Amino acid sequence: MKKIFAFLFAVFVAFNANGATLINDTEIEKKITEIILPVARAANIDDKRLKIYIVRDDDFNAFVRGGEDVFIYTGLLKQIKNPNALRAVVAHELGHTIGGHMVQISARMHDEMVRTLIIQALGVGLMVAGGNPSAGAGVMAGATGIAQQSMLSFSRDEERMADDMAVDLMVKSNNDPKGLIEVFEQMRDMHGEIESRVNPNRINHPLTNERINNAKTKISKIKKIPTKPKSEISKENAEYEILRAKLVGYLNTDKNIITTYPYSNKTNAAIYARAIANMRGGDLKTAKTGTQTLIKRNPNNPYFYELLGDIEYQFGAYDDSVVAYEKSLELSKNAPQIETALALVLSERNKPNDKARASELCKRVILKEPSPLAYWILARVSEGGVSDWAMAEFYNMNGDKANAKKYAKSAQKKSAKNSPEYIKSGDILKK
Repeated sequence: MKKIFAFLFAVFVAFNANGATLINDTEIEKKITEIILPVARAANIDDKRLKIYIVRDDDFNAFVRGGEDVFIYTGLLKQIKNPNALRAVVAHELGHTIGGHMVQISARMHDEMVRTLIIQALGVGLMVAGGNPSAGAGVMAGATGIAQQSMLSFSRDEERMADDMAVDLMVKSNNDPKGLIEVFEQMRDMHGEIESRVNPNRINHPLTNERINNAKTKISKIKKIPTKPKSEISKENAEYEILRAKLVGYLNTDKNIITTYPYSNKTNAAIYARAIANMRGGDLKTAKTGTQTLIKRNPNNPYFYELLGDIEYQFGAYDDSVVAYEKSLELSKNAPQIETALALVLSERNKPNDKARASELCKRVILKEPSPLAYWILARVSEGGVSDWAMAEFYNMNGDKANAKKYAKSAQKKSAKNSPEYIKSGDILKK
């Protein structure tokens, strides 16, 4: 039976800044938003403007762009020990935003480059907490001059200020600031030996031991450290472990997954990771059994039903897949990726009214969170100008300008002038 295995776990799109890959996943994005929202509010970021982006990369890394766009690497999510430590990382990045450091660095760099072109020696990849000191050492090798040292010193000072602000944001948001120390200690465990061989004046961040000591000194002066009930911490940690398990299940090798979550581990997180791994490996029966166990334990978790929908779809059990996705949407309320998955199954099942419903779902998704897959499905279930316009948008989002214009021209020929499809196709032709 023909299947389109296009949406499991995420819809992947290109991140133009450096060719990285972004992962869109409702469960992960919502949970991370929930974790970091307190520090974002403490930094005076409006809830509606905060946007989480998950970068598929094994680096222990994160950064903030434009004040409200938070980019978090899967490597950081898989390795960071608990949600409070993750909050501290984001608090550090928001500290840069509050301090206006990105603007200051750009202005300072421009001034220094007038005298010497040394931008390649800046090593901005180390600016974010968790950069690889060995990489920075290599970047710095052979680069000399007063301008370089000025820039590096400036960057180290900004890192110290961001660390300081991170502590303030954690306290202001009623979270334990010692999460920042946990992050630094983990960084020291990862790179301490390398850092011991690096000249502290030749990198753009303070050495980790210094950052640990600075944070401890700052925290020691706080009169009352925020604390939460143990039950709340335990619940949050368990939910975060589910998030990590999902990433491990989809991104790691089978051997690594079983090492991390052996069959002796009967926690929800372990069962989740193994179910995903079994689904990826084609063992749908075992994957379904694990997922049903999760649903039995957690009947109100929408994402376990989402996984069941994925599995049933691969079985070719479209009716059961639709039921599972509908239950997932009922529990999650607003989940464009799950709506897209349901639309795909409906387009495959093709019972009476399925195409119309799939079209409605895709149009709703496109209004909220456009994706190539949503446009592709819309093209599949539509006819005439609407179908060709949707294909034009699909190719446009994938960077295929030639095919985008080809379908846009066809859409205009088949559409009434001044119709939405005609006008939007014209926009693509102008690009």
